[in-house]
Amino acid sequence: MYYKISIVDDNSADTEYISALVTRWAESAGHEADIHAFPSAEAFLFQYEEEPAFDILLLDIEMGAMNGVDLAKKIRSQNDAVQIVFITGYPDFIAEGYEVAAVHYLLKPVSCEKLHTVLDKAAANLRKTEKRLCLTYDRRTDFVPLSQILYVEAQKQYVLIHTFDGIYRMKQSFAETVAELDKFFFKCQRSFCVNLRHITRIKSSGVLLKNGEEIPISRGMADRIGKEIIRLF
Repeated sequence: MYYKISIVDDNSADTEYISALVTRWAESAGHEADIHAFPSAEAFLFQYEEEPAFDILLLDIEMGAMNGVDLAKKIRSQNDAVQIVFITGYPDFIAEGYEVAAVHYLLKPVSCEKLHTVLDKAAANLRKTEKRLCLTYDRRTDFVPLSQILYVEAQKQYVLIHTFDGIYRMKQSFAETVAELDKFFFKCQRSFCVNLRHITRIKSSGVLLKNGEEIPISRGMADRIGKEIIRLF
């Protein structure tokens, strides 16, 4: 699973330590963690306005002009799905953590085991709430989170759903499948619809994805894809 995770803490040593623990959690659980660190609530909000697609927020509480609780309240007013975890040296704000439906409240110094348990819970919550694509194939039915789909490919009367975990082949029209996807998918060529979340580079003839694959795009499509990524993220 792919998770975009933010660490907001004005202590650089704490940030490095938490980042290392998150990386270890992702590796041990078979996840991909895209980790972003911010030294203040204000710095995070500046980025969040342009790029709101975060899954998990690890927030220190005692920071500068805006503390972690105030930041959480602001984010929660716009986003019900994001998982919020408070990490702090002060136990005085636990009640306020409940106001923003925080996953947990961890006191510093944070143990690896406790943080991993909390991250497991956050990941489980995200799996429950995320929109999924229903895939029927080989007399089986699976529900795949949209964020885990790299791209969709047309193949005559079938569609191929390319994910981080493998490829699903389903008998359904390309148009019907694309209609079930969310705003992060972009039809970049007649037979391909790519997940903009996973593009790492745009070329004139194709886009590179996080798994190293290159997907072909139509002539003149590179500029449109770039503008769409800027608009959404």
